[in-house]
Amino acid sequence: MKNNQKKQTKRLLDSIFQFANVILILLTLIGCGPSIEELELVDFTPLPGDDWKVSTPEEQGLDPMHLAELYRNAAELETLYGLLVVRNGYLIAEDYFNEGSVDQLALLQSASKSYISALVGIALDQGCLSSVEQKMMDFFPEFADQITDLRKKQITIRDMLQMRTGYPDEETDPAYLEALYWGEYPELIVDFPLVSDPGTMFNYSNLTYSWLAIILHRTCGTDLKSYAQEHLFQPMDTEVGDWLQDRDGHYIGSGGIHVTARDAAKFGWLFLDNGEYEGDQIVSADWVDDSLQTYSENARGYGMSLKFRDLGYGYGWWTARAGEHHFSFAWGHGGQLIVLLDDLDLVIVTTADPFFGQHNGDSWKHEKATINLVGEFIDSLPAE
Repeated sequence: MKNNQKKQTKRLLDSIFQFANVILILLTLIGCGPSIEELELVDFTPLPGDDWKVSTPEEQGLDPMHLAELYRNAAELETLYGLLVVRNGYLIAEDYFNEGSVDQLALLQSASKSYISALVGIALDQGCLSSVEQKMMDFFPEFADQITDLRKKQITIRDMLQMRTGYPDEETDPAYLEALYWGEYPELIVDFPLVSDPGTMFNYSNLTYSWLAIILHRTCGTDLKSYAQEHLFQPMDTEVGDWLQDRDGHYIGSGGIHVTARDAAKFGWLFLDNGEYEGDQIVSADWVDDSLQTYSENARGYGMSLKFRDLGYGYGWWTARAGEHHFSFAWGHGGQLIVLLDDLDLVIVTTADPFFGQHNGDSWKHEKATINLVGEFIDSLPAE
């Protein structure tokens, strides 16, 4: 009897303890949430300028309190530089933090790959390239006699765009990563081994997009920056800052473009608006559609660490889910994001410390914080 009473008493105490914990958590959540008065003090009014039409969240059908909470949380991040929100073609929210400013030319890191993909589409429209089925090795004839893995001769432009060439993710091996930063890229077509058959598996290869950039240079009759300036940046009134180059002088396709957050938002809106900018068709609508598909599901498995779920990959653009929304996004190391929510006619841009050359736990911690900031905001938005 005494043992039974002890067991009953223990179960009762455990239940009381669990109930008290629930109450404590609820009280903590209630206490930690910002008040309406606090949110009303958050200023995210777009800065003066003639490069964007400006509106308010209310006029474009968004709850300003949602945005106020987003910007309040953004101000707590240590490495975030800029945060912009565009809806229906209007800039409705903008602010800069830490070292950021409206004029800052931010290093987009791997978000540059989305620009390279766009330039491939433009080159196809103009006839510089004839098809995404063209073979990569056709553009590097100087290495033809050095190729011992014949699978490399089957790699297509399409495989390169989709990151399905079979080349390895450079971050899987310190020697690969060192070679990436050394900057002698064409030779690595021969040197790097394939880890899967072309066209069968997603592997995040930075070199693949740098080789795409070299292909554009070799086929379009001018250096890549000049080509991009004439056919992409200038038509969008975009200022391009530094564009990193490899040791041979090729403009790097994997992550070297510097633009302002406002100009990054223009590029996002270009793709959300089916390739049009102020009535001009800059990128074909078909290419936009092809680019934003999901060709590789479960492209990167980050488990429960990211608010972006079900990561996939298209042509230089990632795809994901948050809450009830499926979206595409350009993604660069450190927290450079250009997010396209087609169902809401919404573009979200973040720029942040690029952590150039740093691939460690600290850089990932800050990058993840920026991604989750945006993911939580998207999750809070109702579906339409």
